[in-house]
Amino acid sequence: MLKDLNDAIDFIEKHLMDDISVQDVAEYVGESDFHFRKIFQAIAGISLSHYIKQRKLSMANHELLQGESVTDVAFKYGYESVEGFSRAFKNWSSYLPSEVRKTNTILSFPKLSFYINVQGGNTMEAKIVTLPAFRFAGVQKRVPMQFEGVNQAIVELTESITDEQMEEMHRLQNMDPKEIVNVSYDADGKFIKEEGDLTHMIGVLTTMEGVNDNLDTIAVPAHTWVVFPNEGPFPSTLQNTMARTASEWLPSSNYELVHLPSFSLTIMDSEKEDYAYSEIWLPVRRKPE
Repeated sequence: MLKDLNDAIDFIEKHLMDDISVQDVAEYVGESDFHFRKIFQAIAGISLSHYIKQRKLSMANHELLQGESVTDVAFKYGYESVEGFSRAFKNWSSYLPSEVRKTNTILSFPKLSFYINVQGGNTMEAKIVTLPAFRFAGVQKRVPMQFEGVNQAIVELTESITDEQMEEMHRLQNMDPKEIVNVSYDADGKFIKEEGDLTHMIGVLTTMEGVNDNLDTIAVPAHTWVVFPNEGPFPSTLQNTMARTASEWLPSSNYELVHLPSFSLTIMDSEKEDYAYSEIWLPVRRKPE
Protein backbone atom coordinates (compact mmCIF):
# COMPACT_ATOMS: atom_id res chain seq x y z
CA MET A 1 0.00 0.00 0.00
CA LEU A 2 2.87 2.42 0.70
CA LYS A 3 4.06 1.94 -2.88
CA ASP A 4 0.55 2.70 -4.17
CA LEU A 5 0.41 5.85 -2.05
CA ASN A 6 3.79 7.10 -3.27
CA ASP A 7 2.87 6.22 -6.87
CA ALA A 8 -0.32 8.24 -6.42
CA ILE A 9 1.65 11.24 -5.11
CA ASP A 10 4.01 11.07 -8.11
CA PHE A 11 1.03 10.84 -10.46
CA ILE A 12 -0.53 13.92 -8.86
CA GLU A 13 2.74 15.88 -9.21
CA LYS A 14 2.90 15.09 -12.93
CA HIS A 15 -0.70 16.21 -13.45
CA LEU A 16 -1.07 19.26 -11.20
CA MET A 17 -1.83 21.42 -14.23
CA ASP A 18 -4.49 18.99 -15.48
CA ASP A 19 -8.12 18.69 -14.38
CA ILE A 20 -7.23 15.73 -12.18
CA SER A 21 -9.87 14.01 -10.02
CA VAL A 22 -9.73 11.63 -7.09
CA GLN A 23 -11.11 8.94 -9.37
CA ASP A 24 -8.22 9.48 -11.82
CA VAL A 25 -5.71 8.92 -9.03
CA ALA A 26 -7.48 5.83 -7.69
CA GLU A 27 -7.70 4.30 -11.18
CA TYR A 28 -3.99 4.94 -11.74
CA VAL A 29 -3.02 2.82 -8.72
CA GLY A 30 -5.70 0.19 -9.44
CA GLU A 31 -7.93 0.86 -6.43
CA SER A 32 -11.61 1.70 -6.14
CA ASP A 33 -12.41 5.39 -5.63
CA PHE A 34 -14.13 4.77 -2.27
CA HIS A 35 -11.42 2.48 -0.88
CA PHE A 36 -8.50 4.71 -1.89
CA ARG A 37 -10.15 7.82 -0.43
CA LYS A 38 -10.48 6.07 2.94
CA ILE A 39 -6.90 4.73 2.93
CA PHE A 40 -5.39 8.08 1.96
CA GLN A 41 -7.40 9.98 4.58
CA ALA A 42 -6.53 7.48 7.32
CA ILE A 43 -2.78 7.48 6.65
CA ALA A 44 -2.18 11.05 5.51
CA GLY A 45 -4.65 12.77 7.84
CA ILE A 46 -5.99 14.85 4.93
CA SER A 47 -8.50 14.09 2.19
CA LEU A 48 -7.10 13.32 -1.25
CA SER A 49 -9.13 16.08 -2.91
CA HIS A 50 -7.91 18.62 -0.34
CA TYR A 51 -4.31 17.49 -0.84
CA ILE A 52 -4.56 18.00 -4.62
CA LYS A 53 -6.05 21.47 -4.11
CA GLN A 54 -3.34 22.44 -1.60
CA ARG A 55 -0.55 21.30 -3.92
CA LYS A 56 -2.03 23.24 -6.84
CA LEU A 57 -2.27 26.42 -4.78
CA SER A 58 1.24 25.95 -3.40
CA MET A 59 2.69 25.67 -6.91
CA ALA A 60 0.56 28.61 -8.03
CA ASN A 61 2.07 30.65 -5.19
CA HIS A 62 5.61 29.95 -6.41
CA GLU A 63 4.74 30.90 -9.99
CA LEU A 64 3.09 34.16 -8.91
CA LEU A 65 6.30 35.04 -7.03
CA GLN A 66 8.24 34.43 -10.23
CA GLY A 67 6.17 37.04 -12.05
CA GLU A 68 3.48 34.96 -13.75
CA SER A 69 0.18 36.80 -14.16
CA VAL A 70 -2.79 35.91 -11.99
CA THR A 71 -4.85 35.11 -15.10
CA ASP A 72 -2.25 32.74 -16.56
CA VAL A 73 -1.74 30.94 -13.25
CA ALA A 74 -5.48 30.62 -12.60
CA PHE A 75 -6.17 28.87 -15.89
CA LYS A 76 -2.92 26.90 -15.79
CA TYR A 77 -4.05 25.17 -12.59
CA GLY A 78 -7.54 24.37 -13.80
CA TYR A 79 -9.68 27.23 -12.46
CA GLU A 80 -12.55 28.31 -14.70
CA SER A 81 -12.25 31.99 -13.73
CA VAL A 82 -9.81 34.41 -12.15
CA GLU A 83 -12.43 35.22 -9.53
CA GLY A 84 -12.75 31.57 -8.50
CA PHE A 85 -8.99 31.18 -8.28
CA SER A 86 -8.65 34.39 -6.27
CA ARG A 87 -11.27 33.24 -3.74
CA ALA A 88 -9.63 29.84 -3.35
CA PHE A 89 -6.16 31.36 -3.03
CA LYS A 90 -7.28 33.92 -0.42
CA ASN A 91 -9.09 31.25 1.62
CA TRP A 92 -5.91 29.16 1.55
CA SER A 93 -3.28 31.84 2.18
CA SER A 94 -5.16 34.90 3.54
CA TYR A 95 -3.63 36.85 0.63
CA LEU A 96 -5.05 37.78 -2.76
CA PRO A 97 -2.94 36.43 -5.66
CA SER A 98 -2.20 40.01 -6.69
CA GLU A 99 -0.56 40.65 -3.28
CA VAL A 100 1.95 37.80 -3.44
CA ARG A 101 4.78 39.67 -5.18
CA LYS A 102 4.19 42.80 -3.09
CA THR A 103 4.55 40.92 0.21
CA ASN A 104 7.13 38.34 -0.94
CA THR A 105 5.29 35.80 1.17
CA ILE A 106 5.50 32.09 0.40
CA LEU A 107 3.03 29.59 1.78
CA SER A 108 4.43 26.18 0.97
CA PHE A 109 2.46 22.94 1.10
CA PRO A 110 5.16 20.28 0.56
CA LYS A 111 4.68 17.11 -1.43
CA LEU A 112 3.85 14.15 0.79
CA SER A 113 6.22 11.20 1.12
CA PHE A 114 4.97 7.95 2.64
CA TYR A 115 7.42 5.90 4.66
CA ILE A 116 6.77 4.34 8.04
CA ASN A 117 5.27 7.67 8.93
CA VAL A 118 4.18 10.63 6.82
CA GLN A 119 6.48 13.59 6.17
CA GLY A 120 5.30 16.90 4.78
CA GLY A 121 1.74 17.99 4.16
CA ASN A 122 1.68 20.81 6.73
CA THR A 123 1.58 24.40 5.54
CA MET A 124 4.73 26.42 6.31
CA GLU A 125 4.75 30.20 6.07
CA ALA A 126 7.92 31.79 4.74
CA LYS A 127 8.89 35.26 3.59
CA ILE A 128 11.68 36.20 1.19
CA VAL A 129 13.70 39.21 2.38
CA THR A 130 16.71 40.97 0.83
CA LEU A 131 19.18 42.57 3.25
CA PRO A 132 22.03 44.94 2.39
CA ALA A 133 25.61 44.14 3.41
CA PHE A 134 26.01 44.18 7.19
CA ARG A 135 27.96 42.65 10.06
CA PHE A 136 26.94 40.49 12.98
CA ALA A 137 28.53 41.89 16.15
CA GLY A 138 28.47 39.88 19.37
CA VAL A 139 30.07 37.19 21.48
CA GLN A 140 30.84 33.78 19.99
CA LYS A 141 32.34 30.36 20.75
CA ARG A 142 32.44 26.83 19.36
CA VAL A 143 29.55 24.73 20.71
CA PRO A 144 28.36 21.16 20.07
CA MET A 145 25.51 20.79 17.57
CA GLN A 146 22.26 19.88 19.31
CA PHE A 147 18.86 19.75 17.59
CA GLU A 148 16.64 19.04 20.61
CA GLY A 149 16.44 20.46 24.11
CA VAL A 150 18.47 23.24 25.71
CA ASN A 151 22.09 23.48 24.54
CA GLN A 152 24.02 24.02 27.77
CA ALA A 153 27.05 25.43 25.94
CA ILE A 154 24.85 28.21 24.49
CA VAL A 155 23.39 28.86 27.95
CA GLU A 156 26.93 29.30 29.27
CA LEU A 157 27.79 31.61 26.37
CA THR A 158 24.73 33.74 27.18
CA GLU A 159 25.66 33.93 30.83
CA SER A 160 29.22 35.01 29.95
CA ILE A 161 28.08 38.23 28.21
CA THR A 162 29.09 41.27 30.28
CA ASP A 163 27.02 44.42 30.80
CA GLU A 164 29.58 46.33 28.73
CA GLN A 165 29.24 43.92 25.82
CA MET A 166 25.44 44.07 25.96
CA GLU A 167 25.48 47.88 26.00
CA GLU A 168 27.77 47.88 22.96
CA MET A 169 25.44 45.50 21.11
CA HIS A 170 22.44 47.72 21.79
CA ARG A 171 24.43 50.76 20.56
CA LEU A 172 25.28 49.01 17.29
CA GLN A 173 21.78 47.62 16.63
CA ASN A 174 20.62 49.73 13.67
CA MET A 175 18.81 47.45 11.18
CA ASP A 176 15.93 45.00 11.14
CA PRO A 177 15.42 42.64 12.75
CA LYS A 178 16.32 44.83 15.73
CA GLU A 179 16.59 41.97 18.19
CA ILE A 180 19.36 39.98 19.82
CA VAL A 181 19.97 37.07 17.44
CA ASN A 182 21.59 33.65 17.58
CA VAL A 183 23.97 33.11 14.66
CA SER A 184 25.25 29.69 13.54
CA TYR A 185 27.99 28.99 10.99
CA ASP A 186 31.13 26.99 10.20
CA ALA A 187 29.66 23.61 11.22
CA ASP A 188 31.89 20.52 11.31
CA GLY A 189 29.29 18.03 10.10
CA LYS A 190 26.54 18.11 7.53
CA PHE A 191 23.52 20.32 8.19
CA ILE A 192 21.15 17.41 8.82
CA LYS A 193 23.50 15.48 11.15
CA GLU A 194 23.65 16.13 14.89
CA GLU A 195 27.41 15.71 15.19
CA GLY A 196 30.51 17.87 15.57
CA ASP A 197 30.68 21.52 16.58
CA LEU A 198 29.69 24.84 15.08
CA THR A 199 30.41 28.48 15.87
CA HIS A 200 27.54 30.15 17.72
CA MET A 201 27.29 33.91 18.17
CA ILE A 202 24.86 35.91 20.28
CA GLY A 203 24.75 39.39 18.79
CA VAL A 204 23.03 41.97 16.59
CA LEU A 205 22.92 43.10 12.97
CA THR A 206 24.70 46.38 12.25
CA THR A 207 26.03 48.56 9.44
CA MET A 208 27.92 50.82 11.87
CA GLU A 209 31.70 51.16 11.95
CA GLY A 210 33.87 51.37 15.05
CA VAL A 211 32.81 48.15 16.77
CA ASN A 212 34.38 47.82 20.22
CA ASP A 213 37.22 45.28 20.43
CA ASN A 214 35.35 43.34 23.11
CA LEU A 215 32.92 42.03 20.45
CA ASP A 216 33.49 39.58 17.59
CA THR A 217 32.20 40.44 14.10
CA ILE A 218 31.13 38.48 11.01
CA ALA A 219 30.90 40.30 7.66
CA VAL A 220 27.90 39.33 5.52
CA PRO A 221 27.38 40.51 1.90
CA ALA A 222 24.06 41.79 0.57
CA HIS A 223 21.92 38.71 0.09
CA THR A 224 18.49 37.05 0.03
CA TRP A 225 17.03 35.32 3.07
CA VAL A 226 13.99 33.17 3.69
CA VAL A 227 12.30 33.85 7.03
CA PHE A 228 10.24 31.24 8.91
CA PRO A 229 8.10 32.70 11.72
CA ASN A 230 6.95 30.26 14.41
CA GLU A 231 5.26 30.45 17.79
CA GLY A 232 4.79 27.91 20.57
CA PRO A 233 6.59 26.06 23.37
CA PHE A 234 10.27 26.99 23.47
CA PRO A 235 12.70 25.62 22.34
CA SER A 236 10.83 22.65 20.80
CA THR A 237 8.77 24.73 18.32
CA LEU A 238 11.85 26.56 17.06
CA GLN A 239 13.80 23.31 16.71
CA ASN A 240 10.93 21.50 14.96
CA THR A 241 10.56 24.37 12.51
CA MET A 242 14.29 24.27 11.77
CA ALA A 243 14.07 20.54 11.07
CA ARG A 244 11.10 21.05 8.72
CA THR A 245 12.95 23.71 6.72
CA ALA A 246 15.48 21.04 5.75
CA SER A 247 13.17 18.04 5.39
CA GLU A 248 10.12 19.70 3.81
CA TRP A 249 10.41 23.33 2.70
CA LEU A 250 13.77 23.38 0.93
CA PRO A 251 13.24 20.16 -1.08
CA SER A 252 9.84 21.38 -2.31
CA SER A 253 10.86 24.99 -3.03
CA ASN A 254 12.77 26.73 -5.81
CA TYR A 255 15.51 27.73 -3.38
CA GLU A 256 18.70 26.23 -1.94
CA LEU A 257 20.94 27.16 0.97
CA VAL A 258 24.16 29.11 0.41
CA HIS A 259 27.34 29.13 2.49
CA LEU A 260 26.55 32.07 4.76
CA PRO A 261 25.62 32.18 8.47
CA SER A 262 22.00 31.46 9.39
CA PHE A 263 20.40 33.11 12.38
CA SER A 264 17.33 33.14 14.57
CA LEU A 265 15.64 35.42 17.05
CA THR A 266 13.39 34.57 19.96
CA ILE A 267 10.99 36.77 21.95
CA MET A 268 9.82 35.04 25.11
CA ASP A 269 6.19 35.50 26.16
CA SER A 270 6.02 37.31 29.50
CA GLU A 271 2.69 35.70 30.37
CA LYS A 272 3.29 32.08 29.27
CA GLU A 273 6.09 30.00 30.71
CA ASP A 274 8.52 28.54 28.15
CA TYR A 275 6.50 30.00 25.26
CA ALA A 276 7.94 32.24 22.54
CA TYR A 277 7.67 33.83 19.12
CA SER A 278 10.71 33.01 16.98
CA GLU A 279 12.03 33.57 13.48
CA ILE A 280 14.54 31.48 11.54
CA TRP A 281 16.53 33.32 8.84
CA LEU A 282 18.23 31.12 6.23
CA PRO A 283 20.46 32.47 3.39
CA VAL A 284 19.17 31.15 0.07
CA ARG A 285 19.38 31.52 -3.69
CA ARG A 286 17.18 30.31 -6.50
CA LYS A 287 18.01 26.88 -7.80
CA PRO A 288 19.54 26.83 -11.30
CA GLU A 289 17.02 26.21 -14.05
